[in-house]
Amino acid sequence: MSWPVGSLIFLALMFTGMPIAFSMALVGLVGTMSIIGVQPALSLIGQTFFDNGREYSLSVLPLFLMMGNFVVQSGVADDLYKAAHAWLRHRKGGLAIATILACGGFSSVCGSSLATAATMAKIALPSMRRYRYPDSLSTASIAAGGTLGILIPPSVILVFYGIMTQQDIGKLFLAGIVPGMVGIAFYSLAVVFSVRYMKLDLPTETKLSLRERLVATRGVAGAMLLFAFVMGGIYAGVFTATESAGMGAAGAMLLTILKGRFKLGETFRTLYETAKNTAMMFFILFGALTFTNYVNLSGMTTDLQSALSGFTHPMAIIFVILALFLLLGCLLESLSMITLTVPIFYPVVAGAGFDLIWFGIFVVMVTEISYIHPPLGMNAFVLRSVVKDVSLKTIFTGLIPFVGMDIVRILLLIAFPAMALFLPSHM
Repeated sequence: MSWPVGSLIFLALMFTGMPIAFSMALVGLVGTMSIIGVQPALSLIGQTFFDNGREYSLSVLPLFLMMGNFVVQSGVADDLYKAAHAWLRHRKGGLAIATILACGGFSSVCGSSLATAATMAKIALPSMRRYRYPDSLSTASIAAGGTLGILIPPSVILVFYGIMTQQDIGKLFLAGIVPGMVGIAFYSLAVVFSVRYMKLDLPTETKLSLRERLVATRGVAGAMLLFAFVMGGIYAGVFTATESAGMGAAGAMLLTILKGRFKLGETFRTLYETAKNTAMMFFILFGALTFTNYVNLSGMTTDLQSALSGFTHPMAIIFVILALFLLLGCLLESLSMITLTVPIFYPVVAGAGFDLIWFGIFVVMVTEISYIHPPLGMNAFVLRSVVKDVSLKTIFTGLIPFVGMDIVRILLLIAFPAMALFLPSHM
């Protein structure tokens, strides 16, 4: 079975509603059988599953998921929002900027965009409505801030990328820090632009003294220490990314205990959610690995390299991939997009001489846009499910300046690769 036929069958299965994990696994298995035969294909698939199922580095997934779920249980999101509000309450649009800062801080220890958007919607939206913020700006700030969860470490998407491309997960985490901080700054600029463009007369509050602001920040000390402990340990070489996941999970559980939120019923739900999400991601990962075998055997990568070799400048390849990702973002959510495209694109990018750590951050940043642009912006749909009286049109309208800032940030990353590579180079 040639790769164009296999790709069409895969897309047909996916759009009929079959989960992407099973679509990739089925097409990968049947396609591999058609190329090398039934018995060799079954042996290859079995060996792939066995080797990767016992891979030590895979333990990073459930441990970081557990860390994020315990952080949610600890209630740290509320503390982060109160701290950011205390510092920005005297500025026009300060509540929206505080929401973005809180989303960035929460996602840095949670690692999930969807969880960040759903949690912050319940915390930040009532306050913004009380101060007469328009729903378009309020919901857009939450949806855009939630996308930082797949870039600021620890990031499950970066773990997936590292496993599929055999790249150092610790270096990928470090590479995401500076672009994540730039993302917070750019989203804050999007808020300022929205306030001025819509000519909003938003109320402000009296500026707090430095002492009062520091007291308000005290509640987030635990989360900040947890992030510094996990990332500092990786940067200093005290422990590997896999070991840091275990330390982070234990630290998040300790944070939950210290904040008095360690209740038996909630803890069982946290462990159940961790197990359920781990099983789902393992199905997706093994489906992607099966599909990767078929992609390599079918010659898709070679054909793609030949097609892209017509571009005389390597940077043209990146812009073609950027355009394809933006197009796919209209059809697929982020995890599906990464598991489908990374096995195809990363050999081409490596062959063109690009650093695969840099490419990982590029992929995640482009994927972030898929969370907030129509018609399948997952964060917008999550917000719509939480805030039922706001239409999707309102949310997507408010997101326009944020999508624009994301595109500018991607162009900056292309122009200045050191934005992602500076910290890993000093690891």
